[in-house]
Amino acid sequence: MTTDHAPNPRIEERAKAGPHLTAQEHIGLNGRLAILITNTVGTMWCAYVFAILALISLPEAIRAGTGALVAWIAQTFLQLVLLSVIMVGQKVSAAASDKQALQTYKDAEALLEIQDDVHRLIKVNNELTAQIHAVTCAAPAESPSAATRTPRKR
Repeated sequence: MTTDHAPNPRIEERAKAGPHLTAQEHIGLNGRLAILITNTVGTMWCAYVFAILALISLPEAIRAGTGALVAWIAQTFLQLVLLSVIMVGQKVSAAASDKQALQTYKDAEALLEIQDDVHRLIKVNNELTAQIHAVTCAAPAESPSAATRTPRKR
């Protein structure tokens, strides 16, 4: 076992890169256009506009009978309104995921730093233990009174 301390290389790597979030994706022109449309359609205001648009055709669906009313609900109202509502929910979920990713990143950073500190403490502990061992195991010097004593006769 070696007691040489080497900081975890991920500490420096992570400090340079930082957490990867949704906003950092490289998406190109088509992706930017899709994001723009998604951000426009994926709002509650757009859901309200779609609901009003769908309600304009409701009286005609009621006059046409039960089949037409069911078709209006399924094909017009639910598809138009729920599309935007689901997109809003997805945006909220994505934001929560980004927050969670950032928190996980910060937690991992803290753990890497703690691990680095533990390695440093182990090195210091090993050095101190070696010093204590050297001091306690050194041959004790003879005391002056022991050197002047004469051996006992039998």
